[in-house]
Amino acid sequence: MKVRAPSAPENIETERLRLRPFAPDLSDIEAMLLVLEDPFSMRFYSRPFDRDGTRAWIEKQLERYRTDGFGLYAIEDRATGEVLGDCGPTIQHVDDEPFVELGWHVRPDRQSQGIATEAGAACRDHCFATMGVERLISLVRPENVPSWRVARRLGFRPWRGTVRGGMAHIVWTLRSEEV
Repeated sequence: MKVRAPSAPENIETERLRLRPFAPDLSDIEAMLLVLEDPFSMRFYSRPFDRDGTRAWIEKQLERYRTDGFGLYAIEDRATGEVLGDCGPTIQHVDDEPFVELGWHVRPDRQSQGIATEAGAACRDHCFATMGVERLISLVRPENVPSWRVARRLGFRPWRGTVRGGMAHIVWTLRSEEV
């Protein structure tokens, strides 16, 4: 896995969205609680996160920025500045092999508005063009049809299965030359 990571994550903007690093002062916790503690949004995880779990989630991204040069971004609505969720690349291991995974979460009241697809496309393009990533994956639970749809819209295709945290996942894949 070859990656040309920037020294720090860069903001990415689309027509409607700004993807930015999480704030080091952890001021994004309240906004991310709307996603991560929501039972519906987190139904494909082992459980929703509480405040401490959400703090740890954001702190993990801050650590990824330091060690990897990238991690999940906070998704902001450019018009309102509201945080709508997260999206971005992280290093994930599948059967002991490291890959750059593209993941996304959008708060329940803004789902089904194309936000995950718009943010995902911007991050996908950034990974291929700026970071030199040759292959992206996305880990999706078999029953998570909404994330299947996003992955397909982004050009991913099912590649293989794996088990993570005792739960089955489909590994979706996309190579840079397929975009």
